[in-house]
Amino acid sequence: MIHRLSRPFRLPLAVAALGLASALFCVHPARADATPDPTDWQGVLEAAKGQTVYFHAWGGEPRINAFIDWAGEQLSARHGITVKQVKVDDTASVVSRIVAEKAAGKDDGGAVDLVWINGENFTALKKAGLLMTPGWATKLPNWQYVDTTDKPAVLTDFTEPTDGLESPWGMAKLVFMYDTSRIDTPPRTLEALADYVKEHPGSFTYPQPPNFHGSTFLKQALAATIDDPAKLSRPVDPASFAQDTAPLFAWLDKLHPNLWRQGRAFPANQPAMRQLLADGEIDIAFTFNPSGASASIAAGELPDTVRTFVLDGGTIGNAHFLAIPYNASARAGALVLADFLLGPEAQARKQDPAIWGDPTVLALDRLPADDKARFDALDLGVATLSPDKLGPVIDEPHASWMTELEHAWIARYGVQ
Repeated sequence: MIHRLSRPFRLPLAVAALGLASALFCVHPARADATPDPTDWQGVLEAAKGQTVYFHAWGGEPRINAFIDWAGEQLSARHGITVKQVKVDDTASVVSRIVAEKAAGKDDGGAVDLVWINGENFTALKKAGLLMTPGWATKLPNWQYVDTTDKPAVLTDFTEPTDGLESPWGMAKLVFMYDTSRIDTPPRTLEALADYVKEHPGSFTYPQPPNFHGSTFLKQALAATIDDPAKLSRPVDPASFAQDTAPLFAWLDKLHPNLWRQGRAFPANQPAMRQLLADGEIDIAFTFNPSGASASIAAGELPDTVRTFVLDGGTIGNAHFLAIPYNASARAGALVLADFLLGPEAQARKQDPAIWGDPTVLALDRLPADDKARFDALDLGVATLSPDKLGPVIDEPHASWMTELEHAWIARYGVQ
């Protein structure tokens, strides 16, 4: 599906709290359980038996949905837990729902048990005190295997300390995809990309912000154009925001007339952009999954001539997480699901490009031999770059940058 330019609807939290509060009380049939103690794991398992966990997760990728279905089947068979995925398009709407429940005094029996989250959405819930007791994530049985040394992003979320309020689920890094049947040498800088698109009009596009992938592309370009990248680790300074982003928007102004459909329409999301690449409408696309191209080839969504490259100087990377709202109904069940998804079995399956291809958060040298063998046996695919070719990681900017960039982009390009 293609989105034509219009101002995307994102429900403000305050409006959501006032406007949705009266509609939230018949969604979750289960009663809330007391906050469970993950250090008493047997007690957690006993409390979780028979619960239904409403897992709010992005639903735009069939492979990911199938993986969540598999996880639900495992929890049902092993622990008597039912997992229901609530497919969402924008996690901000989940944040709005939790805020609305708080405003309505619904401090138990909430509609959201577990949410796939990171960035400004995590920060919003953390600052508002709307997440379950700090420290639960680091007490999960499978936390012992998490790589906090070589993957420090599992301890901070867009510069915000996680404080054990969310459990890491996977790693991400922005990589670009191109079809070798059409391009010999891909452009490896922003300027080279702009030059390529000028010479080949319509050959590139990006998802329309506030879509996460589109906003990430903006942050990638901002990191390469801002005068002092150190500013990105701090909250936005309103007094200097226009000056800090002027080079970015000057670059975008030059790029947009040469984009697919002359920058007057944008793909709705990353799968839609990937389809444009598959159809030969564009030459270059991108994904936040280093094995994304290989996974798409394995699924028959891209031709086997597609390969991956990264920009010189590094690309944006982060971790993504699972969080439990303060008023979740099935807190014990949510803990069991989060721990299962953190475990070696699920992490290895998730990293398999034939399943999903999402990189693990675990330190493989800490795993028991049988679990390490799961990862050693993985074929990461023909289009997956080896770690030494992925280049350096550019840390995510402070969460406030994404919010302000999206607002500025919409004001500049959202109505034409």
